[in-house]
Amino acid sequence: MTATVDAPTAELGKARLRKEDAKLITGQTNWTDNIKLTGMLHLAFLRSPYAHAKITRVDVSGALGQPGVIAAFSGADFAAEQGSLPCAWPVTPDIVIPPHPPMAVDEVRYVGEAVAVVVARDRYAAADALASIDVDYEPLPPVLDIRTALDPGSPKVHEAGNKSYEWVFANGDVDAAFSDAPVVLERTYRQQRLIPCAMEPRAVVAQWVGDEVTLWSATQIPHVLRFALSAFFGIPEQNVRVIAPDVGGGFGSKLQVTAEEVLAVLIGRKVGKPVKWTETRTEGNMTVHHGRDQWQRIKIAAEADGRIRGLSVDLLADMGAYLMLVTPGVPLLGAFMFPAIYKMDAYSFKCTGVFSTKMPTDAYRGAGRPEATFAIERIMDELAAELGIEPLELRERNWIKHEEFPYTTICGLTYDSGNYEAATAKARELFDYDGLRAEQRLRNERGDKVRLGIGISTFTEMCGLAPSRVLGSLSYGAGGWEHASIRMLPTGKVEVVTGSSAHGQGHETAWSQIVADQLGVPFEDIRVLHGDTQVSPKGMDTYGSRSLAVGGLALVSACDKVVAKAKIIAAAMLEASADDLEFSAGRFSVRGDPEASKTIQEVALATFAAHALPEGVEPSLDSDATYDPDNFSFPHGTHLCATEVDTETGFVHIRSYVAVDDVGVVVNPLIVEGQVHGGIAQGIAQALYEEGVYDEAGNLVTTTLADYLVPAAADLPSYRTERTSTPASNRLGVKGVGEAGTIASTPAVVNAIVDALRPLGVQDVTMPCTPERVWRAIQAAHGQPAHGQPAHGQPAHGQPAQGTEQSGGMA
Repeated sequence: MTATVDAPTAELGKARLRKEDAKLITGQTNWTDNIKLTGMLHLAFLRSPYAHAKITRVDVSGALGQPGVIAAFSGADFAAEQGSLPCAWPVTPDIVIPPHPPMAVDEVRYVGEAVAVVVARDRYAAADALASIDVDYEPLPPVLDIRTALDPGSPKVHEAGNKSYEWVFANGDVDAAFSDAPVVLERTYRQQRLIPCAMEPRAVVAQWVGDEVTLWSATQIPHVLRFALSAFFGIPEQNVRVIAPDVGGGFGSKLQVTAEEVLAVLIGRKVGKPVKWTETRTEGNMTVHHGRDQWQRIKIAAEADGRIRGLSVDLLADMGAYLMLVTPGVPLLGAFMFPAIYKMDAYSFKCTGVFSTKMPTDAYRGAGRPEATFAIERIMDELAAELGIEPLELRERNWIKHEEFPYTTICGLTYDSGNYEAATAKARELFDYDGLRAEQRLRNERGDKVRLGIGISTFTEMCGLAPSRVLGSLSYGAGGWEHASIRMLPTGKVEVVTGSSAHGQGHETAWSQIVADQLGVPFEDIRVLHGDTQVSPKGMDTYGSRSLAVGGLALVSACDKVVAKAKIIAAAMLEASADDLEFSAGRFSVRGDPEASKTIQEVALATFAAHALPEGVEPSLDSDATYDPDNFSFPHGTHLCATEVDTETGFVHIRSYVAVDDVGVVVNPLIVEGQVHGGIAQGIAQALYEEGVYDEAGNLVTTTLADYLVPAAADLPSYRTERTSTPASNRLGVKGVGEAGTIASTPAVVNAIVDALRPLGVQDVTMPCTPERVWRAIQAAHGQPAHGQPAHGQPAHGQPAQGTEQSGGMA
């Protein structure tokens, strides 16, 4: 099915430069760390050097005598009021959700957990005084490998044990699908731990005035944070104001109620002064929630011609030491995406959430869906190799055809629109797929030392996190709706108030374009307000590629109400019946008499004057709307990657990369391009560069950007990006785009590497595919011991430290 969408209008589809950028590039932004308040004090946290230990003594008295220090506290000082950080997604009735104090009192469970805090006149005095705090620990054994954490003799992270939950889903006769299948393949894939690295570190400022508190935070979720401070920490909601000023990126890492936010509020109340905390990059690597960290066992059954019969997935997911806001639900978002764009008869999924003595994991760009897409796209390549079928042809034999939409998948999701054939055909042409395959055959026949590989990722995702009823059925603790308000000012200008809270997505620009078209007012006459719960009191905030598909549709509904109100007043001004008026391009006109008309700006001024309003009509055009969609949004696309792999050094060079995405109707092509480019960069980063590594004692050894390799522009290829469009079944025809590049690109790159090396016997390379790991995979395939270093001294960024869980299969 294809949604009905109006013909392109003045603003929708226009490549507008972003309104936000002028202040961003001229240094006029208001980051949280820029905020200075009279009498403001600064916080520094002392953090545990142990992955697991009892706290036997904390003595802060030494810090109190240091220059500039005002106060110092231990976790015991807040034990009665700090409560437990919330987990909003209890995915099963018997889930184990341990208490999670913002500051440890009796026991620490990961390196970096806060045990004490210094309050001083400046951040440097506070940091220096931490050395004067004495803490005695009684070390306990760490739990680092989730594959053995459930063994009977394993040390316990919590008294209740190391298992948090087990969640299962099945549809169809899985046993029948596998029992007599001509081909059954099973693979185990590793999703390494990733560390989000937003451009702006986390920062918090808290100020109490009487019994009211204002919290400035570099957060993605000001509305959720306000609710949490009230519901979980006993502060009346009407007394809490949360402001997310300019926020420099998040990628899920700021979708959180953090210990530092809660403690800043509590400490500010205790000392009676405004307080500020800004993390260092090392603190961030240790204590921003991490992403991914799964072991994936996936099994596929197929006919001899490649038709998929069944799929079975068994995950082990590392929760870390505690369950944070949506920690347990993140792997389950992927549960519905393992079948991807493919038809099959049966599917089963099981996820076991396991505690470890590491920083908790939570949402990171894509949140469960990149993990699922990686596994299914990798095993599709393995199935193609097993059957001797060309990988793109195998996918086409199994994917949902465009004429079959809307299509209900084996998971029960209804994909409303899509055309995988069109996206793949365009990508294939741009990539010169056939030419590259021919070149690959020639190079393999010659036995070239540098091998060419071609990687494929044909993906879809569910995004626009909603609707509320579905989230409720999954035990999620909140809804998926979004709120918007339109304020028509007397001069005809417009203020848009949105519950979506931007942190780099370009909402102020895209929202202005949507409203300009809906109301027929100039783009320049619209101002978008967001991120302040006193200005925008209702909202569910920004994550899961939901802003446009949910928040954008709330804008449309609010504009409808403005037009409906204005139509009644315009009719009175024109001495006509409202039923005889038409509204187009910002003007009300009498049907059959276009000369008799009034602009919406004229109506706004007349409403303000209120001199001749119809009886019973209030003098306001302002309107609110709350939108809760009926379904998710399902963008899709085809990404193709060509890599050249040096078999002597293991070095991987991405020679070309083509991405063709279908994100429905595009509001602003420049913003879409930026989202896709950034997403691909993060997906390539997981494939080749990034990994959060702990040593055998539970110390994070990738605490700086010298150790945790975030690629720079020079490390990434130029992309060729294009789009196809099958409009979604919503009023605007839009789909999400923010996570598409990240979801699609990782398997495309790894499939290309394995494709290059498959003639040498390599079937997998564990991410990140560093030169050393690639080289060692080649040596192992040749039956040679992989001692020493790769030829030519190639670097081995991201190689796991000895004793960690990065090698081997899932138990």
